[in-house]
Amino acid sequence: MKDSEKVFWDSMKNPAGNHHITAAFNSQSRTSSKLLLCLIFFISFTYLIYSLKLLSSPRLCSDSQPFSSSVDPLHNLTATAAISLSTSSQGGLPTTNQTELRHVVFGIAASAKLWEQRKNYIKLWFKPEEMRGTVWLDRKVKIDEDSDELPPIRISGDTSKFAYKNRQGHRSAIRISRIVSETFRLGLKDVRWFVMGDDDTVFVTDNLLRVLRKYDHTQYYYIGSLSESHLQNIYFSYSMAYGGGGFAISYPLAEALVKMQDRCIQRYPGLYGSDDRMQACMAELGVPLTKELGFHQYDVYGNLFGLLAAHPIAPFVSLHHLDIVEPIFPNVTRLQALDRLKIPMKLDSAGLMQQSICYYKSNTWTISVSWGYAIQIFRGILSPREVEMPSRTFLNWYRRADYTAYAFNTRPVSRNPCQKAFVFYLSNALLTNSTTGETVSKYIRHRAPQPACKWKSPSPSIIDFVKVIKKTDPKLWERSPRRNCCRVMKSKEKKTLMVEVGMCKEGEISEV
Repeated sequence: MKDSEKVFWDSMKNPAGNHHITAAFNSQSRTSSKLLLCLIFFISFTYLIYSLKLLSSPRLCSDSQPFSSSVDPLHNLTATAAISLSTSSQGGLPTTNQTELRHVVFGIAASAKLWEQRKNYIKLWFKPEEMRGTVWLDRKVKIDEDSDELPPIRISGDTSKFAYKNRQGHRSAIRISRIVSETFRLGLKDVRWFVMGDDDTVFVTDNLLRVLRKYDHTQYYYIGSLSESHLQNIYFSYSMAYGGGGFAISYPLAEALVKMQDRCIQRYPGLYGSDDRMQACMAELGVPLTKELGFHQYDVYGNLFGLLAAHPIAPFVSLHHLDIVEPIFPNVTRLQALDRLKIPMKLDSAGLMQQSICYYKSNTWTISVSWGYAIQIFRGILSPREVEMPSRTFLNWYRRADYTAYAFNTRPVSRNPCQKAFVFYLSNALLTNSTTGETVSKYIRHRAPQPACKWKSPSPSIIDFVKVIKKTDPKLWERSPRRNCCRVMKSKEKKTLMVEVGMCKEGEISEV
């Protein structure tokens, strides 16, 4: 029997000796207290040494940024450790997770028959040193010296095994519908988005990125827009992205499409085009169209002026059907017109084509600015509700002047001779202050015949030039959508109207 047990049983027999128990337990308690104090001292000393190490560590403070007692050292440690981890894993400085051009791969549908003509449209916007993409042709073409200005050319795979039963269409639609899948199978790395377009499509790539950055590329997304033609949308689908205007598919959705597309195509031999086949497969995958108004199919004929001068409040992403419509600037070729548009595109792509509406009160004029493109001056006061509607300077896809055939509101060109717009087209644009980002763009009056007007108010014919002052605004589309405001300014130059365009001030609206 142990001594402590003997003492316990002896005390039970002799209650008078209980003081021995108390003494024994007090002795054990003092021993435990000493051990506890030693343990506390050891932990405190260890923590003190660790804290001193943290204070002297160059990763937490330096000569240029001394440690401050007001800053939580644990917070600093966490942030520093995160930066260190990011740097070591990436092999360099940490980078943002923002989608860039290197994350986008273009698949461009082209035909050998029209290649010599349409390759020039691609040269206007595609930058081989910055972008990735492939032109998919139906057969081989002659490779010219300008090939270094273009994406690589590949021949589409054989589609003869697929049935095509639409009598009004062409079976090339099957080949074009498989471009996203064929581009995916190239196995390119670090891809977030596949963007489809035609060889007669021009992209504003900065604005394309602004749109894509709104969406999570790790999720299923099918992004594009509709036709301008109500009848086209009825015949095909209001849920379909029109391929000529361009559309974007996220990487995981493209991956899912590749696995099922060939089987899907076999189920729809009666469909007309490539884009409705794509939408049919999206329907089977259960993915709806995410509509973005800046993708433009332009299923119209004639003059795009009415559409461009009243662009919706959205980034201007693409133009299509450039061979069908008139040049967007008068008295030049289509390529020359598009080349002129590159000037404001480089200066302030976010503001390109964005409409502002204001009034010159003393002259009773309404002014509409489509920045980087054109300016209209109307006699009299037109409400913003009217001016933001595109004027019908174009015909619908079936070449009829039928306003009910459009998928949006339009307004007629005024029959009142006094309210015919005076139009000023972009001549040039310059960055005048690199620090503030201020630009000046100049617009010259288009010398078109003007009908006689009997109104007594001043005629806009006294103006030959309009100059617009505007600060670049690359974060325009990071705010909620709103038209910029414009203000008429005093001008020291003869026959020149000065206008300022920019963010609306507090309480500023378009009113007389």
